Amino acid sequence: MTVYGATNSDPVRRVDVVVIGAGQAGLSAAYHLRRRGFAPYRGAAAGGRGAGEADGTGGGFVVLDADDAPGGAWAHRSPSLRMATVHGFHDLPDVELPDVDPNAPAREVVPGYFAAYEAQHALPVVRPVKVLAVRSESARPDARLLVETDSGTWSARALINATGTWTRPFLPHYPGRFAGRQLHYAAYRGPEEFAGKRVLVVGGGASAIQVLSEVAAVGETVWVTRTPPVYHAGPFTPEYGRAVVAKVEERVRQGLPVRSVVSVTGLGPSVAYRRAEELGALRRRPMFDRLTEHGVAWGDEELAVDAIVWATGFRPEVGHLGPLGLRSAGGGIALTGTRATADPRVHLVGYGPSASTVGANRAGRAAVNEIVALLGAPAAAESAAVAVATGAVAAGAVAAGAVAAG
Repeated sequence: MTVYGATNSDPVRRVDVVVIGAGQAGLSAAYHLRRRGFAPYRGAAAGGRGAGEADGTGGGFVVLDADDAPGGAWAHRSPSLRMATVHGFHDLPDVELPDVDPNAPAREVVPGYFAAYEAQHALPVVRPVKVLAVRSESARPDARLLVETDSGTWSARALINATGTWTRPFLPHYPGRFAGRQLHYAAYRGPEEFAGKRVLVVGGGASAIQVLSEVAAVGETVWVTRTPPVYHAGPFTPEYGRAVVAKVEERVRQGLPVRSVVSVTGLGPSVAYRRAEELGALRRRPMFDRLTEHGVAWGDEELAVDAIVWATGFRPEVGHLGPLGLRSAGGGIALTGTRATADPRVHLVGYGPSASTVGANRAGRAAVNEIVALLGAPAAAESAAVAVATGAVAAGAVAAGAVAAG
């Protein structure tokens, strides 16, 4: 359930675990915390506390989400992204995504599914809450963590960071200045504004393919990438998936800046890919040298364009973890599994090798398993009470969840 009403005047609220972010990874982690017996936080705004429910004075867990409503990054995607063209989606633990119209906007279907999931499992999501910084109460390795937000401070024994990347779009720097329309994929809202125009699309991932498949139907597109695109024509087998994740995992283990899983898997035969191919939009050119007033240039060759869409990816949103000093000399946060190598109290899910819907689910479970090993399992009586409460809420929410997700 969503809890509202926290203010800066509230005292420090104490729980066992704080989860930051209520996207796929955060909801997966919350599900597994509840399943392992951690009591859900119920603030005063939620109307009191029942059996097995934490009141924020010492135990249980809470999920802090910066958005006004459920959905995570999905709520901010382009209205033109349909369920049929989503680059893969995996169900949350325990609840399948109901059958939906393939032409339905993903930004409506997935947030509806997430909202129903939160209600069905009575997950304690407090929103909107923006986390500003996380720091340790002291230098002791078993000290509590202080999670400072725009709505007051939380104190926790462990932290699961599931903030994703959507709020940190990456725009590479190139010399020169373009006077026309420029936007990152995060601000792309469909092809309508580009009808009859020449649009330069930058990037070699699934986002670029989506833009090409849509804009090429109403205008002219030019596709550029820094390196030749990687194609994967064969089936995405479990063995191939494990090999891909292992490559990303090795970089994270070494504390290097993360690469997305998609950048390693390569471009596959998706609906958007086939559509872009049919439209002749996949004739890739190498990266330009510089921007010009009217377009871009390769040496002496200049190409005039009306707009540039930068489908150049995102960076992890982890700046609030800065006070903990987790970054390694390599520039990234070194992880052992999901655990920050430098601090066993902190786990990152939906980061690096788990930055996919199926990876986020697995990471949520793995992080909770390690937190139980670190903190110990909640008391058996409390676990039983939580299980009873969960069953009662779930029984009344299944039908509503199916309608909301549909």
